[in-house]
Amino acid sequence: MTTTELSPYWLRDNCPCAECRDPRNGQKLFQITDLPDDLAIAARAELDGHLEVLWSDGHRSRYPSEWLAGNEDGDGRTEADKRLWAAADFARGIPEARWDAYLADPAERTAVLAAVRRSGFAVLRGVPAVERQVLAVAETFGYVRVTNYGALFDVRIEPDPNNLAFTSAAITPHTDNPYRDPVPTLQLLHCLENSATGGDSGLVDGFHAAALLRAEAPEHFAVLTRTPVPFVFRDRGTELRADRPLIEMDPLGRIREVRFNNRSIATLRGPAAELDAFYAAYRAFAAITLRPALQLDFRLDPGDCLIFDNVRLLHARTAFAQDGRRHLQGCYADLDSLSSTLSVLERRSAALDELAALFEGEGAGEYLGEAVTMAEHMLQAGALAEAAGAGPHLVAAALLHDLGHFFDKHGRDTLHGRDLMEGRDNRHSHTGADRLARWFGPEVTEPVRLHVAAKRYLCAVEPDYRARLSEASEYTLQVQGGPMSEEEAAAFAAHPGAGDAVAVRRWDDEAKEADAVTPDFTHFRPLLAALMR
Repeated sequence: MTTTELSPYWLRDNCPCAECRDPRNGQKLFQITDLPDDLAIAARAELDGHLEVLWSDGHRSRYPSEWLAGNEDGDGRTEADKRLWAAADFARGIPEARWDAYLADPAERTAVLAAVRRSGFAVLRGVPAVERQVLAVAETFGYVRVTNYGALFDVRIEPDPNNLAFTSAAITPHTDNPYRDPVPTLQLLHCLENSATGGDSGLVDGFHAAALLRAEAPEHFAVLTRTPVPFVFRDRGTELRADRPLIEMDPLGRIREVRFNNRSIATLRGPAAELDAFYAAYRAFAAITLRPALQLDFRLDPGDCLIFDNVRLLHARTAFAQDGRRHLQGCYADLDSLSSTLSVLERRSAALDELAALFEGEGAGEYLGEAVTMAEHMLQAGALAEAAGAGPHLVAAALLHDLGHFFDKHGRDTLHGRDLMEGRDNRHSHTGADRLARWFGPEVTEPVRLHVAAKRYLCAVEPDYRARLSEASEYTLQVQGGPMSEEEAAAFAAHPGAGDAVAVRRWDDEAKEADAVTPDFTHFRPLLAALMR
């Protein structure tokens, strides 16, 4: 898209400047009706990877070219964003992870949540087989949806069941709670015991089944997308009803939701011809969901927790004999919280990839005349902080303290480390802190911001400290302002972040050993991820 093809109101509505959006949260500070009726672009220029626009009302906007060229992915809820599957697609194994790895490794958690979002399900293995643990699983990515069944429910034989799920009977593929509005979009089932014969679990991709119906019998598909079906649930203390089509589409005609539960469909009324058309379509869709090629069967063993998309996947169970016990605990949650957690994890991963690239790229360069590269210096500082038992925020600050010496694609005008060695203060402590503030709070950024000031402070109050400075560090001390005056030192000492800054400074001074063995950047990723905002 060329700049001449851009809609003026769209472009102005997306102005990223601080006058138009709160820099802390990105929310707009104006109403669409605040823009003038005759809004137009008065002038434009493409400079340094940005489109700069002067508006007819005098406002100025600046847009990154990569943002202008980008495409939004949507909310991830329709068939366009899913991997539609049949059972054979998991011949090599289903999406799964160990519970301990899922908890410890952000990359493992990202993979599990991404599988739920894209394929509709994943299984966690080794989840402690104790009561209420399913709630802890849900809380790793979101919030539990409380229903008339409570925060959690037990799937086992009950003496007076209000639902066939609480018997030993076979349950055909279905979605849960179609009589709710909104329906719980996620379900979790955690196996506590499964020693009975039978009782295996099954899943069917309802989006795939619906897509097959659309391809094989488009007239049936159309009927199921436009016919509101009364889904009803009643017991002594509850009466719920939602009228929704079995297959729900988004405004662009993409499958967005499937509600399918034979047990919960109440009486559908209408002219005989419409009812005939509905039942022909309903039977055709039900027959597709029962095709063996679509049914993925597996057994949940104690400690297994299945997480699945309840508005896409149909789940089932074979009958089981009462020669052993079968006990699952379940709860409901929602896809929006899972998607939120996944997006944050992916955002953090992208930020960490950006930092890793700096360590591998710019970081391979010379470090101010010392015997180490910039990356080696910072990795040594992080390792020294870690070895000293420092808190995670200080390990991160030590690791990243010299980031302001680096260029990046957004900071070509920033003075580089070599400028400091040529006698120009690049204020790298402030530049680095400002860059890191995109991802970290002040507990990380302020020791970075103050680590140069800490050197000047220590030179003023500890004569022996200055004597230990390397030749290069002594030179940069002069460029950066020299030792503090007595008044400056007193003001620095009173700063609440002075202690952390001094600690980072000392690790900075020690981290200049040639050929020192240190962990690589990957070692610090989990620590950094846990600190990111």
